[in-house]
Amino acid sequence: MSTVTRRALLRAGTAGSLGTAVAGCAFLPRRAAAGAGTNAERPVIRPEPDGDLHYFNWADYIDPALLKGFAKEYGVEVLEANFDSMEAMIAKITAGNRYDIVFPTARWVQRLAAAGELHPLPLQQLTGWQYIYEEFHDPWYDRESAHSVPYQMYMTGIGWRKDKLGELSGSWDDLWHEGAQGRTYLLDDRDEVLGAVALLLGLDLNESDPARLERVCAKARTLRPRLRGFSSDDHTNMLNGNAWLHQMWSGDFLVAVRASGDAGRFGFQTCREGVPVNSDCFAIPRGARHPGTALLFIDYMLRPDNAVRNLRYVGYPQPHRATEGAFREISAGFPQLRISPGELGSGHQYRNLTLAQTRLRDAAWTTIKAA
Repeated sequence: MSTVTRRALLRAGTAGSLGTAVAGCAFLPRRAAAGAGTNAERPVIRPEPDGDLHYFNWADYIDPALLKGFAKEYGVEVLEANFDSMEAMIAKITAGNRYDIVFPTARWVQRLAAAGELHPLPLQQLTGWQYIYEEFHDPWYDRESAHSVPYQMYMTGIGWRKDKLGELSGSWDDLWHEGAQGRTYLLDDRDEVLGAVALLLGLDLNESDPARLERVCAKARTLRPRLRGFSSDDHTNMLNGNAWLHQMWSGDFLVAVRASGDAGRFGFQTCREGVPVNSDCFAIPRGARHPGTALLFIDYMLRPDNAVRNLRYVGYPQPHRATEGAFREISAGFPQLRISPGELGSGHQYRNLTLAQTRLRDAAWTTIKAA
């Protein structure tokens, strides 16, 4: 099983640091696709080999045996490159680097599609599309799934050492637990920290009103003296004992528990004030040299046996019906890690905001970290 997680490499980034506003949102600027034409003019991609696969993803975020299997089955090479943040991925794409398959989060799909940076996908040519949850057939970030196919899902909650702290109350207020002073970590992620405190205060996950953001900052500052730090290496901090209480991504928690060999020491809670839920996606950049190979790879990963194998390696649930039994098995004892279609539609998802709103959130985050 993997011990290096997709989330362990994530570092905070200012969501508004790239591009300017498009249609009132902090999206990337639309630019003409050189030689590619409009979506209507581009030829329909067919899932068939048309060259080697230039693959751009988080490190260790797909079972490497599946990459080797794809290369062998179709007689192509998989040329792998990795990024360590969404901003780094976007910067490479918009700088003209040409990849055949990339893995943006939901709201980055929205930005890339709005900027004309993604190929339209002929979903009817994907034999594995039938396994994808209906909630993803017309998601908020990509109408009618025109440019993306969902890959993995995750939620944010609190992981803790039950052997040190006992039981928690089920609230985001548990981040202020007296017994975890000096052993508490927040994720080093602007939206996750602002979002958790906003939900605790009964505010919107994507809060951007200046007065309400000041309330969020004031509450977060009361936590600063209790913190050991901000870190997105949540998996490692829980395993090595540095953290007794950690704001965590659900997949990283599961990987840590499985690596520990002692699940009884750990707990994970989804907080009653609200649960942030997010997803990563497959997408084909408009500059892909081999879009046919890329579409074939997506369909290969949607095969039920491959999807199950990959889930067992990565530890993150998928919106794929064939993987449900396997995820119940590997998450035995932690049913709260299972993400239901209802939760995906609950509204607790990070959205793209206007550039002005994004700058307000950037300023709030800077204030919290500097306190």
